[in-house]
Amino acid sequence: MKKIIEGKRYNTETATEIYDWSRGIPGDFNYRRKTLYHTKKGAWFIHHVGGPNTDMAVAVWDNSFSGSEDIEPIGEDEAFEFLQKYDGIEALEKHFGDQVTDA
Repeated sequence: MKKIIEGKRYNTETATEIYDWSRGIPGDFNYRRKTLYHTKKGAWFIHHVGGPNTDMAVAVWDNSFSGSEDIEPIGEDEAFEFLQKYDGIEALEKHFGDQVTDA
């Protein structure tokens, strides 16, 4: 997916995929996927995909809904939090290892 937000192009095909989280089966009404990306210029973003029973639902006519996809630009701190929240331990240590300490 490609999207331009505030004059900046975010492209899932040219950015580096850092971590992918999903639940459910693609095509299912409750399917939800969030993929974290990092661009060559240092920007972070999440590619969201979801079915019609998720927060990604969009109305298509009257009382009918469809799933959708979108891109959400985020900051470095939000990327760090995303990896913690969705258990991206290897990616967290690789990209933010200096911010992780032993307990």
